[in-house]
Amino acid sequence: MSSLTLAPAQPVAAAGSAQYLSFMLGQEMFAIGILAVREILEYLGVTPVPQMPSCISGVINLRGTAVPVLDLARRLERQPGVISKRTCIIVVEVASDEGPYVIGILVDAVNAVLDIGAADIEAPPTFGAQLRAEMLQGIGKVQGRFVLLLNVQNVVSGADLAALAAAAASAA
Repeated sequence: MSSLTLAPAQPVAAAGSAQYLSFMLGQEMFAIGILAVREILEYLGVTPVPQMPSCISGVINLRGTAVPVLDLARRLERQPGVISKRTCIIVVEVASDEGPYVIGILVDAVNAVLDIGAADIEAPPTFGAQLRAEMLQGIGKVQGRFVLLLNVQNVVSGADLAALAAAAASAA
């Protein structure tokens, strides 16, 4: 499995800006805070785990550890993308009651790391959004285009974390 390991983010020169890893789901651009990202893996398949929610694709072996993989398109109640050469798994670390937790997030393609200033981020809409508001951290404006900034902590909710932990334990 080939991977790209990201170095810890360097302090950003512009005050009030943050770095986000941008990626595609279908034709829409999303991003998550770079500090949660551990690495990016080429998609080489997953091992299915029975009786998991439909948004859990399965698990991957990451250096001897079973890591659950969340199909982000399904989690966001969208049509899953077709697996292609650009399909990736973004490995992130999220907090849980039991401590930090590692999970892979399946996306159609990874784009780039973006610096987005606080002035270029709007609050999530209170109505009309195709995503539940708690899953959005905000909407960033980058070069005249909107980028949906996901709150990775809420995308992987507490109930999902419990199911994922059980899946990883049974697959190990």
